[in-house]
Amino acid sequence: MSVAWTRASFRRLTAAIVAVVLAAATGGCSPGPPQPPTQPVSPDSGYRTMLEQFSRRLLDAGAPAVLIQIRVGGDQWSAAYGVRNLASPSRAEITDPVHVGGITKSMVAVCVLKLAEEGKLQLDAPVSTYLPDFNKVMHPPGPVTVRQLLQHRSGMPSVDGPLFDPATVRQALTTKVSLADLLAMAGRISWQAKLAQGFEYSNSNYIALALIVEHLSGRRIGEVISTDIIQPLGLSETLMTAAGPPPSSMVHGYIALGRNQLDVTYPAAQIDNAAGGMVSSVADVNTFYRALLQNRLLKPDSITQMESPLYARYGLGVVRWNDLCTNDFYYGHPGDVPGYGIIAMTSADGTRQLTMAVAYPPEPLQPGGTRILHQMESVAEDTLNATCQTGPTGPLNNAAGSPG
Repeated sequence: MSVAWTRASFRRLTAAIVAVVLAAATGGCSPGPPQPPTQPVSPDSGYRTMLEQFSRRLLDAGAPAVLIQIRVGGDQWSAAYGVRNLASPSRAEITDPVHVGGITKSMVAVCVLKLAEEGKLQLDAPVSTYLPDFNKVMHPPGPVTVRQLLQHRSGMPSVDGPLFDPATVRQALTTKVSLADLLAMAGRISWQAKLAQGFEYSNSNYIALALIVEHLSGRRIGEVISTDIIQPLGLSETLMTAAGPPPSSMVHGYIALGRNQLDVTYPAAQIDNAAGGMVSSVADVNTFYRALLQNRLLKPDSITQMESPLYARYGLGVVRWNDLCTNDFYYGHPGDVPGYGIIAMTSADGTRQLTMAVAYPPEPLQPGGTRILHQMESVAEDTLNATCQTGPTGPLNNAAGSPG
């Protein structure tokens, strides 16, 4: 997935959705929601109607399922639209797991920062300190630090192209690739030297970080994530992609390849993949980010480092968006893997959250991310910003409520 920050086209989409909402409020006609929300709560439904209309657009375009959970203070609203599997009529449920793509990076970053807290790793040390073969495999044009990997500022070529090339995607569905082999795959791509290396999103950064975690802990990255995050928080629907069949309740994802439609629900290339291999539910994702930002996984100093530097949109494993309610930021991550897209945003104090997951309409693979994910990102940011602008009444209008 490639993170893009251009918002003009997204604003036009959001404006169109808002226009539908206003038309409904003044007596105009609009289609009803695909299914009733699973937990209707607030009488003030303006922003919820926006999400319902956006979900309708996605389902009409062929998306198998859309899952959404908003938390504001101690209240929440959740909705599950569509089906788990295009081959059966089973309705999607809000607890159904999906691939969460780049959210895996936030979890890997937590594991790295915990090692730093324990004195086992220095963020500004060269990567070769912990991976002695790194320079030989990757041939970097200059020294690369652990912090640069976390911030996507190493300039390392991304392994995404060769891994999910349309010509080889069938192989990726059935062939497990080790982290070391993924890094070697990236090492065969030319690494361009730059005088000043800026932000350049590359999954290879987090492959290298996972190898560091595994080297220092002596355990697979999925096991470390389970110990550091999943078990302490009781995330019952969260796991690293593994060999074998997917969870029975998992929402299936699809891509189009030529005239064929391929099920990409549990591809072998995502097994133990530290750049995007985690599976989770929207509720578990919200629980993770709330715990993270409320200092329940890392020390406050580590969170401050994750959120830095102030001028960047990407910190250490987290993305930042403008929180117009507080003049602060939302933190979280988008995720984009074949067949799935997800966006998660949480206010800096952890009290306002939105996670939206979509099983994409079956389409050919699109390098650099999908237009749908960018639309989801814009709608999510505007929706969260609307939670503090709808008046003082109603349980979901209190942006300063106590955590749930």
